[in-house]
Amino acid sequence: MNDAPVRLLVCDIDGTLVRHDKSLPDENIVAIRNLIERGVAVTLISARPAAGIMPIADMLGLTGPFGAFNGGTIFANRGEVLIDNVLPLAITRQLLQLSIDECVTRWLFTADRWLSSDHADPHTIREVMSSGLRPEAWEDTENLMKQGHKLVAVCDDDTQMDRIEIAAREIAGEAITLVRSQDYYLDATAIRANKGDGVAQLAGLHGVDLAQVAVIGDQANDIAMFRRAGMAIAMGQARPAVKEAAQFVAASNEQAGVADAIARYILPTLG
Repeated sequence: MNDAPVRLLVCDIDGTLVRHDKSLPDENIVAIRNLIERGVAVTLISARPAAGIMPIADMLGLTGPFGAFNGGTIFANRGEVLIDNVLPLAITRQLLQLSIDECVTRWLFTADRWLSSDHADPHTIREVMSSGLRPEAWEDTENLMKQGHKLVAVCDDDTQMDRIEIAAREIAGEAITLVRSQDYYLDATAIRANKGDGVAQLAGLHGVDLAQVAVIGDQANDIAMFRRAGMAIAMGQARPAVKEAAQFVAASNEQAGVADAIARYILPTLG
C-alpha cells in the first residue's frame, strides 16, 4: 500500500454501500459526509445504470462524475455522458443465444432501458430498486442490442452459472468484459467497461493519482479496481477470493462496513 493520504474514495454500491434490502445505513451517510469535510472526494462505481446511481449520490450529496455499468459509462452529476462503451453486436448475439439455450433469465440494459425475458424472476424486484428502471418486454431486440451497455445472465444455480461463465468466456475471448456483479449475475460489458479502467477514468477526472485512491467493494467485478488503486478494501461478507485480492477487510454491508472502512483505514492516512 502507498503511504500517501487518500484523496479520492471510489465506492461500489450493492453489497457494499447499501444493505441487502438496498437501504443505505445512516452510519455510511455520516462517515462519507465527514470524509468529504476532511477534503477527500467521494464517488460511486457500480454495475447499475446511471438511473440507479443518482438517487444514492443525491442522498450522500455527491457531485460526480460517477461510473455506471461497471465503469463503462462515466457520467456527470445530472446525467451528461462523458465516456461511453457499448457491447459489440456479434458477441452480444452469441451470448444472448447461450442464455436462451441454458433457459436462464436474460436482461439487456441500454443507457436508459431494461429488457427482461422473465418479469416474474425473483430477482426482478430488487433489480427495480437497484437500477431505477422498470423491465420491459423483450422486443425490438436487434435495434436495442446495438445500444447495449450490459447483458446479464441471471441464474441461482452455482453449477449452472459456472458452466455458463466458462461457455461465455469461450465465446467472448478477450473482446469483452465478463464478471460476476453478484453470485447470480454474470455481466457482459464492453472490454473497457470494467472497474479497473473505470476507477482510472474517475481518478483522472478528479485530478487524483491512483496511488491516492481508495476503493471499496464486495464482488468479483471489484477485483479489477482493487488492482489499480493505492488502497483496496473488501467487505466482510465477500467471498474469499475477493478478500484475498484486497489489502484490508471491513465489516459487512449489513454492519455499515463502509463507515467501518473509512474509520479504520482511510481516516488514519489523513494524519
